[in-house]
Amino acid sequence: MKETAFVTLQKCPLFHGFTIDEIKQALMLADYRIVNYPARDIYTLAGMPCKYADIIIEGEMIARMTGISGKQVQIDRLPASTLISPAFIFANKNEMPVSVETSKPTLLMRMMPSELKKLIDTDERIRWNFIQQLSMIDVFLTQKMRMLSLFSVKEKVAQYLIKIATEQQSRTIKLNVSRQEMADIFGIRKFSLLRCLSEFEDNGAIKIEGKTITIINSDKMK
Repeated sequence: MKETAFVTLQKCPLFHGFTIDEIKQALMLADYRIVNYPARDIYTLAGMPCKYADIIIEGEMIARMTGISGKQVQIDRLPASTLISPAFIFANKNEMPVSVETSKPTLLMRMMPSELKKLIDTDERIRWNFIQQLSMIDVFLTQKMRMLSLFSVKEKVAQYLIKIATEQQSRTIKLNVSRQEMADIFGIRKFSLLRCLSEFEDNGAIKIEGKTITIINSDKMK
């Protein structure tokens, strides 16, 4: 495995607090292989079992949930350093609740669940990191459900823009998603998103230039 892969693994919550040498030493106890997926390839479909303990080394994946009507909600974007679906790896009923596909060429470090268990059993830090990651999933899902079920369209869009501005530490933000992808994140129609953004711009809350949005007055998004 390339040295850059170990740099990525350092950012993985499973190896939080580890040096690169410590990660290499830990992985000497486990069998793993490298798997490649091209862009726009299906990683798994909802209802399929979670067979592997996969960590994204390069690339990105998108997790979506689809309703009976065909309506899609983007649950999360999975960047490099993500351990995919940790809550389902050891579940008795391990059917995936979402479909996952690659958004760009993606490289995975793949282990069988038994190999991940070996790491958890032999290293207390990995065990604790894994427990913490499972706890954070509950926090994420609670926030996601609250946003999807309780927020209005304006509240969803406003919260998202403010969140991105906070992450980028700038009132002028650059979006890395299309308008359709934004709509999928909120579980709304693209038309509703465009109308909301237009209303925000008309009342002086934001300025839109393609994928660049400047927040002029966040109070006017309330």
